[in-house]
Amino acid sequence: MNLGRLPRRALVLAGVLALAVAPSATATPPVPPAAATSDAPSDNLTPGPAHRHLDPLVGTWQATKTNWLLGEGGKPVVSQDMTVKVRWIKKTGGRFLSEETRGTLAGRPYFRLGVLGHSNIDKRYEWTTFDSVTPTTMTYRGTPRSATASDASEISMPGEFTDPGVLGPDYLGKTVPMRTVITVRSDDHHTIDLYFTPPGQQERLVDRVVYERRSTRP
Repeated sequence: MNLGRLPRRALVLAGVLALAVAPSATATPPVPPAAATSDAPSDNLTPGPAHRHLDPLVGTWQATKTNWLLGEGGKPVVSQDMTVKVRWIKKTGGRFLSEETRGTLAGRPYFRLGVLGHSNIDKRYEWTTFDSVTPTTMTYRGTPRSATASDASEISMPGEFTDPGVLGPDYLGKTVPMRTVITVRSDDHHTIDLYFTPPGQQERLVDRVVYERRSTRP
């Protein structure tokens, strides 16, 4: 188009239109969609770094269990024949660990099934166990972890249960606070300690399991 032959009014109108559609050098550029963060709902549904901190627990373990509740005269019952298999449950998309313990305790067959996971939205580890000693589900919910927590070498998870009689007749039916502490000492060694706080008493260690790796595969 030959602009020199256009009337002056047309040229002015063309310039105004050009200014209207041309991007301004000082205008704020459009804001792109926000990138996903650790607080985004999509990430809350996806296994993340907190789950990876549990990887050292996976495998087959030889376990020594020391239990003060079943002992007599202040001496604990010690079992050294326990085998533990820990694996990520594939059908949950790797969101939960399964722990199966088999052996003997106080001369009787012993079995425990545990499920361990991490709630991204609550920022805490959660642990539930079922065993052959009591008819009670033991459920633990950890305290919220700091967003800057770099590892999970020690996982402390409190809970409570209604005593079915393991602490004696004085505590039958009473609510007893408890706490499980998982301490990862290395890729080949960790411990799980169980504490009870009977009403009117201080917290005390009632069960300790020491795990030594036998295999990296469950």
